[in-house]
Amino acid sequence: MDGGNEISNGPKLITEGDWAGWRTWAGMDAFEDQTGPFYFREENGVVRSAFRAEPRHMNGGGFMHGGCMMTFADYSLFSISWKELEGVRAVTVSLNGEFIGPAKAGDLVESTGEVVKAGGSLVFVRGLISTGGNPMLSFSGVIKKIRTR
Repeated sequence: MDGGNEISNGPKLITEGDWAGWRTWAGMDAFEDQTGPFYFREENGVVRSAFRAEPRHMNGGGFMHGGCMMTFADYSLFSISWKELEGVRAVTVSLNGEFIGPAKAGDLVESTGEVVKAGGSLVFVRGLISTGGNPMLSFSGVIKKIRTR
């Protein structure tokens, strides 16, 4: 969701198929569309994002490429804080990650996290990406809300 995307349009609810009940911002960020598709939903107040790892997400060693993990972490910043960003444009100003473990093609890759603080213009987020309950990447980031003039 990096790059000043309009969150105000809201995510689209998927009504059919494997991802029924999940939401997506498909069509709003060409880079994420090419890397994903990524999905999210809220369960008992916790936002969970997910996607299915494919061979195109793997590095030369057969494990998920770190760039793919960081792209999903960036997406997750926005999904975790989607309610704080309703009706505003926003960009990622900081994203940090620590690689912990791998994923392989076919794995369901998920993230959860929390908004640490949401102020007038900045939203601080942290989270964890995992597969099968095994951690892959811990991340934190800052999103800047952009006000239209």
